[in-house]
Amino acid sequence: MKKLTRRKMLGMTAALIPLTVISTRAMAGSHAKDENMADGKSHAGHPDTHLDPKNPQAAALQYTHKSTVEGKQCWNCNLYQGGDADWGGCPIFAGKQVAGAGWCSAWVAKQ
Repeated sequence: MKKLTRRKMLGMTAALIPLTVISTRAMAGSHAKDENMADGKSHAGHPDTHLDPKNPQAAALQYTHKSTVEGKQCWNCNLYQGGDADWGGCPIFAGKQVAGAGWCSAWVAKQ
């Protein structure tokens, strides 16, 4: 077994510092974006936040922007956070906006 010297330990630590800074900045940017989405309001000025039905998670849950299931749309789902807005937040698709007229298989009736 190789001996771990102080010099090697300092070298490994020095190599990790840039990675820590980069990952912290990336996470901070992601967190800020999530906070902007957490208000549940429409972000029509930010179409990149709209959920793409081709997104792997959206596809797995059969998400569509226009519901084909009678009486079941995102705006009458218990998970929808957009109120009466055309687009709103959904905890299933964190950081993305779903269409109020949309639907996915995670739909739960509002109580």
